[in-house]
Amino acid sequence: MSLYSSCTAPSDLPDLAAAGLASPAQNRVVQVQLLGLAEYETTWAYQEKLLADTLAIKTQNRQAAEAGTTPQNTPNHLLLCEHPPVYTLGKSGKPEHLLLDEAGLATHGATFHRINRGGDITYHGPGQLVGYPIFDLDNFFTDIHRYLRLLEEAVILTLADYGLRAGRIAGLTGVWFDYEEGAPNPRKICAMGVKCSRWVTMHGFALNVNTDLSYFGHIIPCGITDKAVTSLQQELGRAVPLAEVQVRLLPHLARLFEAELVVSTATTALPAS
Repeated sequence: MSLYSSCTAPSDLPDLAAAGLASPAQNRVVQVQLLGLAEYETTWAYQEKLLADTLAIKTQNRQAAEAGTTPQNTPNHLLLCEHPPVYTLGKSGKPEHLLLDEAGLATHGATFHRINRGGDITYHGPGQLVGYPIFDLDNFFTDIHRYLRLLEEAVILTLADYGLRAGRIAGLTGVWFDYEEGAPNPRKICAMGVKCSRWVTMHGFALNVNTDLSYFGHIIPCGITDKAVTSLQQELGRAVPLAEVQVRLLPHLARLFEAELVVSTATTALPAS
């Protein structure tokens, strides 16, 4: 294995320290699992399992603190994968932003899922690096806005490694080229959408590396009608191995989150749904 060191949402659970109770030490080790090409539904179910397991530990820690026993550390996970063609619609999205009916989806070999992240509609497919951090932000910082900005920053720094200048557009989560106000061709290369429960995150980011961008023509991406979508391949004029992008991205995540990333060198087999 490899080693990389380095909402403002309220928590449902009372703060242990504020209540005068012992809280677990922060655990900044992140277990990185490489899933390869994985079906969306199976990966989503796996995220839900990891989230539920972490929330169960947090509940047990509350009980342990009240009983005067030692709480245990909560884990952090990062799943990296590609998906077969799939469109996903977030809780705030509009179904009419999918421009295909069931027959159209079948013609393009794609599926469609309404899911429990924030944001509107997006596309996942081969050639796209998808990352799902299941982080307990109590191990890092309890600020969902800072969390999103650091994910964006890791992608921005990775693109800079390829000599590309990317950034943010105010009010639009994600990473863009020609992001400055008044730039002639703003285009998104990385979409983000997350869910946070008791400061535990799921869902994450989708970075277009060698993605077939024609699939975005069948949706209104993220509900935005006046901006384009791009990929690393399109910007560089050549294909880029996903494994190479992963290798460049992980040290940036480790540094920004002050984390230790432990990466399994073997592709993780997903449990059955």
